[in-house]
Amino acid sequence: MTDKRLNERRTALPRTAAPRARTASETATQRLGRLLDLVPWLLRHQGVSLEEAAREFSVSPRQIESDLELLFLCGTPGYTHAELIDAQWDDGHIYLANADDIAAPMRLTRDEAVTLTAGLQALSSILVNSEIADRTLAKLRAATTAADPGGGQIALDLDDGSQHAVMTQLKEALAGRRRVHLSYYVATRDETTERDVDLMRIVNLDGQWYLEGWCHRAGGVRFFRVDRVAAATVLDVDGTPPPEATPRDLDEEVFVPSDSDLTVEIETSPQAAWIADYYPNEGVRRSADGSVRVTLKVADPALVRRLMLRLGGDAKVVSPAELAIAVADEAQAALAPYETTA
Repeated sequence: MTDKRLNERRTALPRTAAPRARTASETATQRLGRLLDLVPWLLRHQGVSLEEAAREFSVSPRQIESDLELLFLCGTPGYTHAELIDAQWDDGHIYLANADDIAAPMRLTRDEAVTLTAGLQALSSILVNSEIADRTLAKLRAATTAADPGGGQIALDLDDGSQHAVMTQLKEALAGRRRVHLSYYVATRDETTERDVDLMRIVNLDGQWYLEGWCHRAGGVRFFRVDRVAAATVLDVDGTPPPEATPRDLDEEVFVPSDSDLTVEIETSPQAAWIADYYPNEGVRRSADGSVRVTLKVADPALVRRLMLRLGGDAKVVSPAELAIAVADEAQAALAPYETTA
């Protein structure tokens, strides 16, 4: 803009040569949001009074004047007199012109639409029955189809591993608030259990699918790995969890030790030190030679007994003493047939 035109523009500003500052309690981001809403609203309400505009945006008439003085210096690239917004309110009524480009709704490019679609699909994939994400994704796909009829809908194959054999039944039970009967493999006891569960949610954590629900066998809220559900049957029974069923904070570990779990201290050689990184633990002490002493919380001592037999001489139970004795007895029983043969 030439100096002459700039001076003409500044001279035209009513009451003051520069826009007044925003209120002290308002951030620049908050003001920008109001300005972006203010422009299209004023274009639809030509001649509206300063007082009515102030009521609409919950600010004072003086703040609306300050916003108009700022808009008066805004426009599209080029920023000459022809590109700047024309705002008039000398008689207390607001008239806005030359702002159609700024007021036009933003359109996503195809790259932006693909990025947003991928994000929404990822959000949907980590929380089954995420209604808000699903509705937004459907609207986005409809909008991209309407904007580009020949381009087809955007659908991405994220290969999120959600197609477990029992997932259909679990989703059905969750959506219909029906109790589900599970045949569930418990790895720590190497057995398949039967239990009835009132589902609360199905989530994806660190690439693994879990269902959370009120387990009638355990009498409490439990997490179950979906890939360990051997079979699921939707029952014709109300599956609403009891009031005391509280979802676990997903910022914490999936499996949180309870007060009733056994505290076990294990000492390992450097070759077996990997268990300190592989198993959730309560603490690790590392020695200069690479050996470690790790403290675990376990619900079933059988897990520790099997782990010790697997590691052989590379690990031993330090405490509790009764578990150390049980491991030694089990190891001796396993070796007895070989000693007899020899």
